[in-house]
Amino acid sequence: MRKKNIYIPVICLILLLPFGLKSQTKKEPVKILFVGNSLTFFWNMPQLVSAMAKSQGVEIQAYQSTVSGSNLEQHWKGEKGTLTQKRIEEEKWDYVVFGDHTTSTIKNPDRFDEYARKFAKLVRSKGAEPIFYITWAYKSNPLMQETVTNGYIQLAKELNAQVFPVGPIWMKSRNLRPDLELYFDDKHPSPDGTYLVALIITKSLTGKSVLDIPNRLTTLDKNSEKLYLSFVLPANGNFLRQLVEETNLEIYKR
Repeated sequence: MRKKNIYIPVICLILLLPFGLKSQTKKEPVKILFVGNSLTFFWNMPQLVSAMAKSQGVEIQAYQSTVSGSNLEQHWKGEKGTLTQKRIEEEKWDYVVFGDHTTSTIKNPDRFDEYARKFAKLVRSKGAEPIFYITWAYKSNPLMQETVTNGYIQLAKELNAQVFPVGPIWMKSRNLRPDLELYFDDKHPSPDGTYLVALIITKSLTGKSVLDIPNRLTTLDKNSEKLYLSFVLPANGNFLRQLVEETNLEIYKR
């Protein structure tokens, strides 16, 4: 059973961040599988990461095994129509990113830890690396964030795994720009919120500056027609990019 949460300073988050893609020097694209629920797939976040990385000259092929409302136990057991274990075992990945309910580290920490450990072991047995995606507090209760963050950080330290510190940076944005609506509802991200999530993940993966990432990002549909993934106002985009860039600069100072 997990011990009582102890506050972990932000510097610990920094020490756990990725330092650029392990296959960045290879010619082949980097393949990433995002595992989670609607906190991952809202507004096409994995595809947005691919588009942001492409704007930096990095090719990331982002895939997802996501089902609305699903937790890591259900992904492990193949419930709710999930095929996560099958995809990890049968396909070649560089990274597998795991997210859970924001409340999992609060209400079900033992379950969260158990299935995160199982997935980390499976992913590494297949030659990939697990990364854990720290979610954000509900709009109605910012006080959730400390417990959520500590739950992920404790687990990541135990597993010697990386994290994407989305939740802590999200909360920093709320404090600095309370006028900027990051939420679609009490827990899901708005388009601006998803843009922030993708910026954090892209910066963490590539290690490249996000300052020149466009406000409008596109991909191609199955007919090779342009498909718009994001529209953010220039003032909001500038703020979010500067926020992520300045936060992540700390990575290189350890």
